Amino acid sequence: MKIFGGSAGRVLAVLIARKVGLNASEAEIKRFPDGEKYLRVDDDVTGQDVVIVQSIHHKSDDLLFEYFLLCDTIRSLGASRIIGVLPYFAYARQDSQFKPGEAVSFRTVAKLIEDVGTSELFSVDMHQHRIGRVSDVFNIPVHNLTAAPLLAEYVRSNTPLERPVVIGPDEESEQWALAAAKAIGADHDVLQKKRLTAEKVQILTTRSLAVRGRDVLLIDDIISTGDTIVSASKMLKEQGARRVIIACTHPILAQDALARIYATGAEIVVGTDTVPSPISHVSVAPLIADAMMRYLRSSPTLLEYVADDRN
Repeated sequence: MKIFGGSAGRVLAVLIARKVGLNASEAEIKRFPDGEKYLRVDDDVTGQDVVIVQSIHHKSDDLLFEYFLLCDTIRSLGASRIIGVLPYFAYARQDSQFKPGEAVSFRTVAKLIEDVGTSELFSVDMHQHRIGRVSDVFNIPVHNLTAAPLLAEYVRSNTPLERPVVIGPDEESEQWALAAAKAIGADHDVLQKKRLTAEKVQILTTRSLAVRGRDVLLIDDIISTGDTIVSASKMLKEQGARRVIIACTHPILAQDALARIYATGAEIVVGTDTVPSPISHVSVAPLIADAMMRYLRSSPTLLEYVADDRN
């Protein structure tokens, strides 16, 4: 088996490969003066199962196209199977048509990923609020992993928590609040969000739990502009939370989001390395590697490449 990292996946590829007892392979990737992307794979991948790691963040179109080039090139070189690892999956939020003529970009990107030869896909906390199952969009197996327990355990290990409660900033985030709460044995609840405009939201109170005098772990999948988290953090402080600690899987942190979050009185803000950032203190490499190992153990054609006893 070979593990390649694209421009936005090289570090994670090395860490994942190390976890499964392999060395990461490298592809030559550069750009011509006119802006065209150049890519070359020098490794022999004939008959191999190949993992391609690429996190699709910030320069989404550019990184997606690079993933397509990697897949198509590796397939043309005779790889037997291509396993995609897209820790941050761009376009997943564009999963429905709200106005006539809008592109449902999630479905388009899914088709392209399949068409270039991806046979299996791993992602982390894919934003799929308006679709029931990932299998409703993809025709290949997709493993949508969650980093919420890792984030909660990191917080618990690095700061003492007093009567902790895990809160999601809106109803859609309850899945992550529940997973994080289970990981550290805490209560959980969600706030209620009312969207005022495309950019502005209003956060209302929790459904049931009181937070006064308690440490609150406020968790969501993505922090982009930070508007939702800023409003939620302010609300929790107004309700008397002792401390507000904020965690997210994908720290996009557009514009001045991080400064605005800290300005609410939040004590700690932590994210994962699906998107490199100043707060990416938790790596998803072990999460992905462990899920891949379980998959590899169930697939006899791949077992010979993996050293089961490696950590």
